[in-house]
Amino acid sequence: MSRLALISGRGRLPQLLADHLEAQGHPPVMAEMEGFESLSRAREGVERFRLERLVPFLNRLQDLGVREVVFAGGVHRPRLDPALIDPATMQLLPRIMAAMQQGDDGTLREVIALMDEWGISVRAAQEICPELLAKPAVLGSVAPKGQDREDAARGFEILRLMGAADVGQGCVVARGQCLAIEALPGTDVMLAQLSALREDGTELPSGGVFCKAPKPGQDRRIDMPALGPETVLSVKRAGLKGIAFESGGVLLIDRAEMLARAEEAGVFLWARA
Repeated sequence: MSRLALISGRGRLPQLLADHLEAQGHPPVMAEMEGFESLSRAREGVERFRLERLVPFLNRLQDLGVREVVFAGGVHRPRLDPALIDPATMQLLPRIMAAMQQGDDGTLREVIALMDEWGISVRAAQEICPELLAKPAVLGSVAPKGQDREDAARGFEILRLMGAADVGQGCVVARGQCLAIEALPGTDVMLAQLSALREDGTELPSGGVFCKAPKPGQDRRIDMPALGPETVLSVKRAGLKGIAFESGGVLLIDRAEMLARAEEAGVFLWARA
Protein backbone atom coordinates (compact mmCIF):
# COMPACT_ATOMS: atom_id res chain seq x y z
CA MET A 1 0.00 0.00 0.00
CA SER A 2 1.37 3.40 -1.01
CA ARG A 3 2.11 5.75 1.90
CA LEU A 4 2.92 9.44 2.30
CA ALA A 5 5.85 10.67 4.38
CA LEU A 6 5.90 14.02 6.18
CA ILE A 7 9.46 15.36 6.38
CA SER A 8 9.40 18.08 8.96
CA GLY A 9 11.49 21.05 9.97
CA ARG A 10 10.93 23.55 12.77
CA GLY A 11 7.73 25.40 13.49
CA ARG A 12 4.03 24.63 13.78
CA LEU A 13 3.34 23.56 10.20
CA PRO A 14 4.53 19.92 10.53
CA GLN A 15 2.24 19.38 13.53
CA LEU A 16 -0.72 20.94 11.70
CA LEU A 17 -0.21 18.73 8.65
CA ALA A 18 0.28 15.59 10.75
CA ASP A 19 -2.94 16.30 12.65
CA HIS A 20 -4.81 17.00 9.38
CA LEU A 21 -3.63 13.79 7.72
CA GLU A 22 -4.47 11.70 10.76
CA ALA A 23 -7.95 13.26 10.98
CA GLN A 24 -8.47 12.30 7.32
CA GLY A 25 -7.56 8.71 8.12
CA HIS A 26 -4.18 8.86 6.38
CA PRO A 27 -1.51 8.85 9.11
CA PRO A 28 1.82 9.70 7.49
CA VAL A 29 5.26 8.24 7.96
CA MET A 30 6.88 11.02 9.99
CA ALA A 31 10.54 11.95 9.53
CA GLU A 32 12.84 14.79 10.47
CA MET A 33 16.47 15.76 10.00
CA GLU A 34 18.62 15.74 13.10
CA GLY A 35 19.01 19.26 14.44
CA PHE A 36 15.59 20.40 13.20
CA GLU A 37 13.36 18.42 15.54
CA SER A 38 9.72 19.36 15.96
CA LEU A 39 7.59 16.23 15.64
CA SER A 40 9.72 13.91 17.78
CA ARG A 41 9.23 16.14 20.80
CA ALA A 42 5.53 15.28 20.83
CA ARG A 43 5.27 11.99 18.93
CA GLU A 44 6.80 8.55 18.92
CA GLY A 45 7.98 6.56 15.92
CA VAL A 46 9.53 9.47 14.03
CA GLU A 47 12.21 8.50 11.51
CA ARG A 48 15.39 10.49 12.12
CA PHE A 49 18.02 11.04 9.44
CA ARG A 50 21.12 13.02 8.51
CA LEU A 51 22.05 14.41 5.12
CA GLU A 52 25.32 12.46 5.35
CA ARG A 53 23.25 9.27 5.23
CA LEU A 54 20.69 10.35 2.66
CA VAL A 55 20.71 7.14 0.60
CA PRO A 56 19.96 4.85 3.58
CA PHE A 57 17.11 7.22 4.49
CA LEU A 58 15.66 7.12 0.97
CA ASN A 59 15.96 3.34 0.97
CA ARG A 60 14.18 3.26 4.32
CA LEU A 61 11.29 5.29 2.87
CA GLN A 62 11.02 2.80 0.03
CA ASP A 63 10.98 -0.11 2.48
CA LEU A 64 8.11 1.58 4.34
CA GLY A 65 6.09 1.82 1.13
CA VAL A 66 6.42 5.60 0.79
CA ARG A 67 5.59 6.85 -2.69
CA GLU A 68 4.76 10.46 -1.83
CA VAL A 69 6.38 13.00 0.46
CA VAL A 70 5.48 16.46 1.74
CA PHE A 71 8.05 18.86 3.22
CA ALA A 72 6.97 21.19 6.03
CA GLY A 73 8.74 23.54 8.42
CA GLY A 74 11.94 25.53 8.45
CA VAL A 75 15.43 24.18 7.88
CA HIS A 76 18.75 25.61 6.78
CA ARG A 77 21.73 23.98 5.17
CA PRO A 78 23.33 21.69 7.75
CA ARG A 79 27.06 21.44 8.31
CA LEU A 80 28.20 18.09 6.96
CA ASP A 81 30.38 15.71 8.98
CA PRO A 82 32.56 13.82 6.44
CA ALA A 83 33.14 10.97 8.90
CA LEU A 84 29.42 10.11 8.81
CA ILE A 85 28.99 9.87 5.04
CA ASP A 86 28.22 6.34 3.89
CA PRO A 87 29.62 5.03 0.56
CA ALA A 88 26.32 5.25 -1.34
CA THR A 89 25.66 8.84 -0.26
CA MET A 90 29.28 9.69 -1.09
CA GLN A 91 28.46 8.97 -4.73
CA LEU A 92 25.76 11.66 -4.61
CA LEU A 93 27.85 14.22 -2.75
CA PRO A 94 29.17 16.05 -5.86
CA ARG A 95 25.58 16.57 -7.04
CA ILE A 96 24.42 17.75 -3.62
CA MET A 97 27.34 20.15 -3.14
CA ALA A 98 26.97 21.56 -6.66
CA ALA A 99 23.28 22.17 -6.00
CA MET A 100 24.02 23.94 -2.73
CA GLN A 101 26.38 26.29 -4.57
CA GLN A 102 23.45 27.34 -6.77
CA GLY A 103 21.48 28.68 -3.81
CA ASP A 104 18.27 27.60 -2.14
CA ASP A 105 16.30 27.10 -5.35
CA GLY A 106 19.02 24.92 -6.85
CA THR A 107 19.24 22.84 -3.69
CA LEU A 108 15.49 22.30 -3.60
CA ARG A 109 15.37 21.30 -7.26
CA GLU A 110 18.03 18.67 -6.57
CA VAL A 111 16.10 17.36 -3.57
CA ILE A 112 13.00 16.92 -5.75
CA ALA A 113 15.08 15.23 -8.47
CA LEU A 114 16.56 12.75 -5.98
CA MET A 115 13.15 11.90 -4.59
CA ASP A 116 11.92 11.26 -8.11
CA GLU A 117 14.82 8.89 -8.78
CA TRP A 118 13.70 6.83 -5.77
CA GLY A 119 10.15 6.71 -7.12
CA ILE A 120 8.86 9.22 -4.56
CA SER A 121 6.83 12.22 -5.75
CA VAL A 122 6.80 15.51 -3.84
CA ARG A 123 3.44 17.01 -2.88
CA ALA A 124 2.83 20.54 -1.65
CA ALA A 125 1.64 21.32 1.87
CA GLN A 126 -1.16 23.42 0.39
CA GLU A 127 -2.27 20.45 -1.70
CA ILE A 128 -2.60 18.38 1.46
CA CYS A 129 -4.31 21.20 3.37
CA PRO A 130 -5.78 23.83 0.97
CA GLU A 131 -7.22 25.92 3.81
CA LEU A 132 -3.69 27.10 4.58
CA LEU A 133 -4.00 29.49 1.61
CA ALA A 134 -6.00 32.72 1.44
CA LYS A 135 -8.00 34.06 -1.48
CA PRO A 136 -7.57 37.75 -2.47
CA ALA A 137 -9.08 39.83 0.34
CA VAL A 138 -8.38 41.94 3.37
CA LEU A 139 -8.69 39.54 6.29
CA GLY A 140 -10.49 41.11 9.23
CA SER A 141 -11.64 44.65 9.89
CA VAL A 142 -8.30 46.50 9.69
CA ALA A 143 -7.75 47.66 6.11
CA PRO A 144 -4.68 49.11 4.35
CA LYS A 145 -4.87 52.80 3.50
CA GLY A 146 -3.62 54.60 0.41
CA GLN A 147 0.03 54.86 1.49
CA ASP A 148 -0.01 51.25 2.66
CA ARG A 149 -1.19 50.10 -0.77
CA GLU A 150 1.53 52.12 -2.47
CA ASP A 151 4.14 50.66 -0.13
CA ALA A 152 2.85 47.15 -0.82
CA ALA A 153 3.11 47.69 -4.58
CA ARG A 154 6.68 48.89 -4.14
CA GLY A 155 7.45 45.95 -1.86
CA PHE A 156 6.17 43.37 -4.32
CA GLU A 157 8.32 44.88 -7.06
CA ILE A 158 11.34 44.61 -4.76
CA LEU A 159 10.44 40.96 -4.01
CA ARG A 160 10.27 40.23 -7.73
CA LEU A 161 13.81 41.55 -8.20
CA MET A 162 15.08 39.81 -5.05
CA GLY A 163 13.55 36.54 -6.16
CA ALA A 164 15.33 36.66 -9.49
CA ALA A 165 18.58 36.71 -7.50
CA ASP A 166 17.36 33.88 -5.19
CA VAL A 167 17.39 36.21 -2.16
CA GLY A 168 14.61 36.01 0.41
CA GLN A 169 10.83 36.12 0.29
CA GLY A 170 10.12 39.22 2.36
CA CYS A 171 10.87 42.92 2.67
CA VAL A 172 9.64 46.04 4.49
CA VAL A 173 8.72 49.27 2.71
CA ALA A 174 7.66 52.56 4.36
CA ARG A 175 6.67 55.63 2.35
CA GLY A 176 8.30 54.16 -0.73
CA GLN A 177 11.62 53.39 0.97
CA CYS A 178 12.90 49.87 1.54
CA LEU A 179 13.76 49.54 5.23
CA ALA A 180 14.71 45.85 5.31
CA ILE A 181 15.01 42.76 3.17
CA GLU A 182 14.84 39.15 4.28
CA ALA A 183 18.10 37.26 3.86
CA LEU A 184 19.35 33.90 5.17
CA PRO A 185 18.55 34.55 8.89
CA GLY A 186 14.86 34.87 7.96
CA THR A 187 11.80 36.95 8.75
CA ASP A 188 12.07 36.95 12.55
CA VAL A 189 15.61 38.32 12.50
CA MET A 190 14.75 40.96 9.90
CA LEU A 191 11.79 42.28 11.90
CA ALA A 192 13.71 42.12 15.20
CA GLN A 193 16.53 44.19 13.70
CA LEU A 194 14.03 46.76 12.46
CA SER A 195 12.44 46.92 15.92
CA ALA A 196 15.86 47.48 17.48
CA LEU A 197 16.60 50.33 15.07
CA ARG A 198 13.37 52.08 16.01
CA GLU A 199 14.02 51.56 19.74
CA ASP A 200 17.50 53.03 19.34
CA GLY A 201 15.98 56.17 17.85
CA THR A 202 17.25 55.62 14.31
CA GLU A 203 15.41 58.04 12.04
CA LEU A 204 13.18 55.97 9.78
CA PRO A 205 9.96 56.69 7.89
CA SER A 206 6.91 56.04 10.04
CA GLY A 207 4.62 53.11 9.45
CA GLY A 208 5.41 50.66 6.69
CA VAL A 209 4.29 47.32 5.29
CA PHE A 210 5.84 43.88 5.58
CA CYS A 211 5.52 42.18 2.18
CA LYS A 212 5.76 38.41 1.66
CA ALA A 213 5.61 36.30 -1.52
CA PRO A 214 7.22 33.27 -3.16
CA LYS A 215 10.10 33.82 -5.53
CA PRO A 216 9.18 34.08 -9.23
CA GLY A 217 9.41 30.66 -10.83
CA GLN A 218 9.77 28.93 -7.45
CA ASP A 219 8.63 25.30 -7.27
CA ARG A 220 5.73 25.71 -4.85
CA ARG A 221 5.81 22.11 -3.74
CA ILE A 222 8.59 23.00 -1.33
CA ASP A 223 9.82 26.01 0.68
CA MET A 224 6.55 27.95 0.47
CA PRO A 225 6.67 31.14 2.56
CA ALA A 226 4.54 31.11 5.71
CA LEU A 227 3.06 33.57 8.19
CA GLY A 228 1.73 32.96 11.69
CA PRO A 229 0.61 34.67 14.90
CA GLU A 230 4.16 35.47 16.00
CA THR A 231 4.76 37.31 12.72
CA VAL A 232 1.84 39.61 13.54
CA LEU A 233 3.37 40.47 16.92
CA SER A 234 6.78 41.07 15.33
CA VAL A 235 5.21 43.41 12.76
CA LYS A 236 3.51 45.38 15.54
CA ARG A 237 6.75 45.64 17.53
CA ALA A 238 8.51 46.94 14.41
CA GLY A 239 5.99 49.78 14.17
CA LEU A 240 4.51 48.61 10.88
CA LYS A 241 0.93 49.07 9.71
CA GLY A 242 0.37 45.59 8.38
CA ILE A 243 1.26 42.60 6.24
CA ALA A 244 0.68 42.30 2.49
CA PHE A 245 1.17 38.81 1.10
CA GLU A 246 0.51 37.03 -2.16
CA SER A 247 -2.90 35.38 -2.17
CA GLY A 248 -2.51 31.66 -2.86
CA GLY A 249 1.25 31.96 -2.38
CA VAL A 250 1.75 32.09 1.39
CA LEU A 251 0.79 29.51 4.03
CA LEU A 252 -1.17 30.91 6.99
CA ILE A 253 -0.35 29.02 10.19
CA ASP A 254 -3.06 29.06 12.88
CA ARG A 255 -5.13 31.51 10.85
CA ALA A 256 -7.79 32.15 13.50
CA GLU A 257 -5.22 33.08 16.14
CA MET A 258 -3.27 35.11 13.60
CA LEU A 259 -6.39 37.12 12.72
CA ALA A 260 -7.32 37.63 16.38
CA ARG A 261 -3.88 39.02 17.16
CA ALA A 262 -4.00 41.29 14.11
CA GLU A 263 -7.38 42.69 15.18
CA GLU A 264 -6.09 43.31 18.70
CA ALA A 265 -2.89 44.96 17.45
CA GLY A 266 -4.60 47.05 14.77
CA VAL A 267 -2.46 45.40 12.07
CA PHE A 268 -3.95 44.68 8.64
CA LEU A 269 -3.63 41.34 6.85
CA TRP A 270 -4.00 41.76 3.10
CA ALA A 271 -3.96 38.78 0.73
CA ARG A 272 -2.97 40.65 -2.40
CA ALA A 273 -3.84 39.36 -5.87
